[in-house]
Order: sequence, then C-alpha cells, then structure tokens
Amino acid sequence: MDRSVLWRAAACQLVTVAALSLALALALPDSFFDDWGWLSGPAAWLACAAITAWALHLNVRGVLLGAVLAGIPSAIAVVAGVHWLGVVIAIAVFACWCGWMAARGGRLAWT
Repeated sequence: MDRSVLWRAAACQLVTVAALSLALALALPDSFFDDWGWLSGPAAWLACAAITAWALHLNVRGVLLGAVLAGIPSAIAVVAGVHWLGVVIAIAVFACWCGWMAARGGRLAWT
C-alpha cells in the first residue's frame, strides 16, 4: 500500500467531488437531483475519479474500476438515507484502492 498515493487520492477525490457538487447545486434546481440524481451522482463520481487518476498518474481504467467498487457503499448509504456518510466511506475505500494500485505499479493484471 502506497500511503502517499492513498492520502493524495483521498484529498483529490474530496476536493473534486466537493467542487463539482457545489457547482451542480448552484447551477441546477433541487428537482433535477430528485429526477436525475441516480444518473448524475455516479457520473460525477466517475468524472472526479478520472481526474484523480490523471493527477496521480494512475491507470484510468483501474481507477475507474475502483471508483465503481467504492461507490457501492455510497449507493447503500443513499438507500439508507445517509448520502454524505456514504460519500465519506466511498472516498476512504477509493483512496485505499488507489494506494493499493500504486503499490502494484499502477496496474492491474487485466488492464
């Protein structure tokens, strides 16, 4: 586990998710998220993960796979009604994935 990458991935993902969430919240009405949050949330999460992969020079496909897997707890939290707690857990899981990938040379066997 590369702890340096873990912390940088967590910080990058946190900043990009927060910035994009704020921008979307200011630009779009609440009704948009009621109707399209199920699509815009995961799309924004993946876009932020791609930025993190680029910033940390990690394999984008591997990082996006980690983002999908880390998004599972977030989806469960949304169903449970604690969306932002799910984001915090997902960022932690995502950062661990990135740290693990970096320790393996930034590659997975199938990427």
